[in-house]
Amino acid sequence: MGYLFMVVMVATTLPTPLYAIYSGRLGLAPWMVTVVYAVYAVGVLGTLQVLGRVSDHVGRRPVLLAAVAFSAASAVVFVATEGLGGLFAGRLVSGVSAGLVTGAATAYIAELEAPLGARSKAGVMATVANMGGLGLGPLLAGVLADHVGHPLDVPYIAGALLLVPVVLVFVWRVPETVRDRDGFRAGIGLQRIGVPAEIRTRFLAAAIAGLASFALLGFTTALAGQVLSEGLGNHSHQTAGVVAFLLFAAAAAAQVAAGRFPPRTASLIGLALMTGGTAVIVAAVAAASLPLLITGALVGGVGVGLAFRAGLSTVTAIAPEARRGEVISTFFIAAYIGLTIPVVAAGILVTTTTLLDATIALALFIAALSAASATIITRTRPTP
Repeated sequence: MGYLFMVVMVATTLPTPLYAIYSGRLGLAPWMVTVVYAVYAVGVLGTLQVLGRVSDHVGRRPVLLAAVAFSAASAVVFVATEGLGGLFAGRLVSGVSAGLVTGAATAYIAELEAPLGARSKAGVMATVANMGGLGLGPLLAGVLADHVGHPLDVPYIAGALLLVPVVLVFVWRVPETVRDRDGFRAGIGLQRIGVPAEIRTRFLAAAIAGLASFALLGFTTALAGQVLSEGLGNHSHQTAGVVAFLLFAAAAAAQVAAGRFPPRTASLIGLALMTGGTAVIVAAVAAASLPLLITGALVGGVGVGLAFRAGLSTVTAIAPEARRGEVISTFFIAAYIGLTIPVVAAGILVTTTTLLDATIALALFIAALSAASATIITRTRPTP
């Protein structure tokens, strides 16, 4: 199950180091690249909102097989067309696959482990599979794009081939864990969005941190190639993939380590590191320095991992049991807004001004959000 979760997420970030190629062939402005990137978030959010509970009603296996099918379909779309419409369609279908796999796979891993009676490691496995897959996608695509022919085809074919062992093993070997199933229709419907008044202040601090975290992830993955080629004079797709991989790898490692800290402490450290990481990225663009860019990605990635996991842990802890799903959904909506509006705004700035100006604007935006979240955290009582 960990492998299934990981390879579906790998497919969602395969285009990251390839956007520079698409831009050159299709004449795409940086702002259009960010719009293509943001379509993925629309697919994820729409799926989570409408089908987020469906695996509770039809079982985990059908939903996860559907996620694999959508992942394979996105590869077919990307290979079949290199036009702008194909990019939009491929990213949207990829978002649907991620939306289907995220909740169902996380729950499935926990349910498969429960009968073993061991100390729970399901959360760690789900975190590593999720963030690890997101990081491995750009690395795989970047290496293949630089060293194998047909850079806009081979990475997607490789991603699809990684799905084959999932089907062969999953269909015959992994048991269903949902016993009481009442059908597909019972699982469809918009999830409620809202936050109880008594927790809104603490929720706001967590949601702001989540939005800032995803804004940094989105900017780096959407414009990594632009930063390297225009800012540093480095046109290597492999390098773009490595930078994105290091960002996600640092975030995954930090999320695993975040459990050792109280959420309040992890949040404050993470917010500070995100601010510091974006400042280093600004310095990297100004100085055209690859080592500085890698350092900024690592520092920012650790900050993202700490701040995001701490925010989610806080929201889960303070939400009333009867409204926990609603509150968590609202948190994820706030986070995914960070993959859309700020990232597209950064793309527009890159197009209309300069890359350095856009990077400075992003750094100021993240610094302002981090300061706001930290201020709220320090002025409220710690969550028990």
